[in-house]
Order: sequence, then C-alpha cells, then structure tokens
Amino acid sequence: MLRRLPLGSPRGLRPPPAARSAVTAVPLAHAEVGVRGTRPPLVLLHGIFGNHGNFQTVAKALVRRVGGQVLTLDARNHGSSPHSPLMTYEAMSLDVQHLLTQRGIDKCILVGHSMGGKTAMVLALQRPDLVERLISVDISPTSTTLISEFPAYISAMKSVNIPAGLSRSAARQLADNQLSSVVQDPQLRQFLLTNLVEVEGRYIWRVNLDAISHHFADIMSFPVFHKPYPGPALFLGGSKSPYISSRDYPEIQRLFPKADVQFIEGAGHIVHQDKFEEFITAVLNFLSSP
Repeated sequence: MLRRLPLGSPRGLRPPPAARSAVTAVPLAHAEVGVRGTRPPLVLLHGIFGNHGNFQTVAKALVRRVGGQVLTLDARNHGSSPHSPLMTYEAMSLDVQHLLTQRGIDKCILVGHSMGGKTAMVLALQRPDLVERLISVDISPTSTTLISEFPAYISAMKSVNIPAGLSRSAARQLADNQLSSVVQDPQLRQFLLTNLVEVEGRYIWRVNLDAISHHFADIMSFPVFHKPYPGPALFLGGSKSPYISSRDYPEIQRLFPKADVQFIEGAGHIVHQDKFEEFITAVLNFLSSP
C-alpha cells in the first residue's frame, strides 16, 4: 500500500563545500539483463556496503514485466569494481557517466537506493540530459545522520581476524561472532558478511573500508546544487524508515520540482527487499506516468 505525501516550500541554500580535487572515473563492474528497447535503459545503483546483486531480482522482474534493458552496477570500492582512495558523490557520478558512455547510452532512467540514490540525484543534477527520470529509494538530497553507528561497524569489520584454511561457512560464522558485539542486528551482520571473500586462501573484505571510513562525512552529506533537475522524479520511502521525512520536503522540491514522494506501508530502509511486489508496482507506475 502506497502513502503519498505533499511537498512543502523551498528552503534556503546551504553554504558551498570546500573545492574538490580533480576526479577520475573508474570502470564499474556491472551486469545487464534484457535487451535495449524503445525505453531508455534502467540503471540500478545499490547502497553502502552493497553490490549489484542487491538489485538483481528487481532487474529480472522489471525485464520480465515490461521488457527493455536493466543494468545493475557495483559502485567504486564495492563489489567487483576497482578500489580508489576517493569516495565522493562527484566521483561516483562520474563513474556512472563513464559507464553510460562506454555502453553507448545517451539517456537512462536512474534508480538508486540510499548511497546509490544520492549518486543518482547528483548525476541527474549534474547531467540532466543523460537522465530521463529518476527514482530515489529511501533517501533525500540532505545530510544523513541516522546511521552514525556505521563508523563503529567499519572499525569492527577492520578488526575481524580470520585464520587461513577455514571453510567459507566456518569463516563467515567466526566473522559473525566477532562482529556480534558491535553489530547487534543479525540481518545487518549477514548483509555486511556478503562482503567477506576468499582471496588466495585468505579472507578479506572486498569493500574498501579505508576509503569509506575516510569519506564517511562525504557519503552522509550531499553536495550543494543551485540549478534543479527538470525531469520527473520519485522519492520512494519505507513507512517504517526515518530516512525521508517532512523536514526533507523543501529541499526535495527545490532541487526536484517535479518530484512525487511516496511511502510503502510496512517497509523499512531496504524497501525493495521488505516489500518487493509493492516496490515493483510503484516503479512500474512511475515508468508509465507522463
């Protein structure tokens, strides 16, 4: 069940951030489902500590129901994409732009969850010519202070010690035990443990914890923009999640004047996992809207 809320009025601008150094794109690992049709391809962007597999079931469902092509991406420092010491939204946006150019895509539909939602918004604001429409899943173009416990999670992940020679299941169980005192939610621990991989007999984290930790303030914040994105946008939140609230509506309206804000009843932060069918329906309705 969807609950739609009205937007408020614009609020004042924030002060500009410090100047950024030159940004170089990295080639993103990705997967493609379906074949390109008349509609621009959908590009799905995961959240922090995720990978392209988080949206794979969504991608297959969308292709099965409406055809076309869907790309799921690994962000830099995540999944199978290259590591880089830089982890800003400007950098992550440039990565996606680089991939679009590589794939010959001159217009796409962006769907991003959490960190991926902010990346999608930055790309739409920087290069509106590349984005036909935008879906931001449970995140707004504002600073996010709600997951301030993540630095503690990063420290806990760095301190995990797995001896060589263990089976994958034994290694995961040992890591789970070591994380449990800090990361108390079993579901969240299992999500983090998807990043534990074996390389040459050693278990390591495939996410770049150093870069994420160093740029954590950047990931939690949102760059300043003055010119809005003119295309259709959907901000799709979970009713049980605090990541989109009425406090965010003025900034959403300022930067995305054609935005619609909807909430899926009973969903938490990972909307597409908690209420899969309702999420797919909301996406399809938005894709078919004017």
